[in-house]
Amino acid sequence: MLSRTTTVIASASASAKSSQLFGFGSFGINSNNSNNLFCTRSTTTTSTRNLSWKSRMEDSFTTRASAQPLTNADDLIDSVETFIFDCDGVIWKGDKLIDGVPQTLDMLRSKGKRLVFVTNNSTKSRKQYGKKFETLGLNVNEEEIFASSFAAAAYLKSINFPKDKKVYVIGEEGILKELELAGYQYLGGPEDGGKKIELKPGYLMEHDESVGAVVVGFDRNFNYYKIQYGTLCIRENPGCFFIATNRDAVTHLTDAQEWAGGGSMVGAISGSTQREPLVVGKPSTFMMDYLANEFGILKSQICMVGDRLDTDILFGQNGGCKTLLVLSGVTTLPVLQNPDNSIQPDFYTNKISDFLSLKAATV
Repeated sequence: MLSRTTTVIASASASAKSSQLFGFGSFGINSNNSNNLFCTRSTTTTSTRNLSWKSRMEDSFTTRASAQPLTNADDLIDSVETFIFDCDGVIWKGDKLIDGVPQTLDMLRSKGKRLVFVTNNSTKSRKQYGKKFETLGLNVNEEEIFASSFAAAAYLKSINFPKDKKVYVIGEEGILKELELAGYQYLGGPEDGGKKIELKPGYLMEHDESVGAVVVGFDRNFNYYKIQYGTLCIRENPGCFFIATNRDAVTHLTDAQEWAGGGSMVGAISGSTQREPLVVGKPSTFMMDYLANEFGILKSQICMVGDRLDTDILFGQNGGCKTLLVLSGVTTLPVLQNPDNSIQPDFYTNKISDFLSLKAATV
């Protein structure tokens, strides 16, 4: 049976407290501005102090049951209605499709399962990702794709961000396209990649006072101009939102090594503003809440499939879903089984095409 008795890990508990701290609302994030997020800190801290010493100690030492190898794919498939897949490391690696993916997706669709593809990569829009799926020979509708670029625009819509306000973008084309589709004015993005600041005595950098949000994503043309412009907007424009598509430490631009991820850009702005961002990508629950609402899915009827523990698996756990780790991407078995790793999925397997072989083995 798939229902395993597990207890809450300390890190997941901390994540839940973090959600309380940052006031996540109906779509996983508070609809108030960033300044209000910090107003909740003192009240939450006071509430936490009221917990009994015994309760806090139990919270600190509770552990989650270790992940189990997936031995019967049919049980997992039959237990859920929807599979959410991460993309890089699960469906493809770079520009190469992982073996067995088309057959696996076809099998799941034939059994009536809803498939959704979620990525923290904000460099492309949903439409651009649709073209990538098509190039790789996969038949995926744009409505089944949720990138963090789309999540940023969706979040602004969910809080009724004023259309007369502008969004300053530190990121690439995907964010711009999604903001445009949502009807928002923006500035920045790739065109600010070549701008430089000539520091002269008494120089004052101007910024647009109508900017009501700064969205930060992965940016291969990140520079000091963008840091200063974004910082000025967040610090000096009243109520300006600081939104991050993700805080991924690393990304995989080539198969030769890991490269600094979107979290490095977010960290620079966080450091200069002394503000924490609203994160709309994994492992924030915003996209999970949005998907559940959009498709009318019970979260208990979702299985999150990913290759990263601290984004994909934590995303599923924070959303109350079943979780399956695949070892075809970032996470290795030794990392999963390391005693210091507290993030344990429900199941793990080598790659998603194991759904086919494990299914056959149980017939």
